[in-house]
Amino acid sequence: MRDLVASGQITDPDSARGKLLQTAAHLFRSKGYERTTVRDLASAVGIQSGSIFHHFKSKDEILRSVMEETIRYNIALMQASLAESNDLRERVLALIRCELQSIMGGTGEAMAVLVYEWRSLSEEGQAFILELRDSYEQLWLEVLGEAGAAGYFKADPFILRRLLTGALSWTTTWFRPDGLMSLDQLAEEALSLVIKDV
Repeated sequence: MRDLVASGQITDPDSARGKLLQTAAHLFRSKGYERTTVRDLASAVGIQSGSIFHHFKSKDEILRSVMEETIRYNIALMQASLAESNDLRERVLALIRCELQSIMGGTGEAMAVLVYEWRSLSEEGQAFILELRDSYEQLWLEVLGEAGAAGYFKADPFILRRLLTGALSWTTTWFRPDGLMSLDQLAEEALSLVIKDV
């Protein structure tokens, strides 16, 4: 994370701007973007409404920043995990694990905002976020394409990715990290549904 902060790709989560983004993700997730006011956000972080505009030009920019930084952060996590993976099975598992960590961990609320609120962005913001999201998805499609070509599954990688997206996202409704199964075990179970040994 330090490298991403140092390069300016994401905001230091402990900075005033970082705390605003985290709070915005929480409010946009719990109340919805349209129902969350700048006053709500300012009150939640304990500042005056006008102070927000020291960090952001508009509420739309806040939403876009929540989404952009979440995607950039998760792409970096995926790339780091892929770099440590030795074979295709491990690469697919790494992506599954990263996605589960992102939706159930520290970026969970921001990931939900990304899924449910992207249409609230301006047209320019939507185009930007969709392009960035495509970079995230491309990592998945490349690895799934390689695994399919190696005989790990017969499904179309694009369709398989869509099914995985739905299945992994839905785990937030029933999976409990403090339950009988760890997140790593859940990732292994998900992997077993996707690929077969060759």
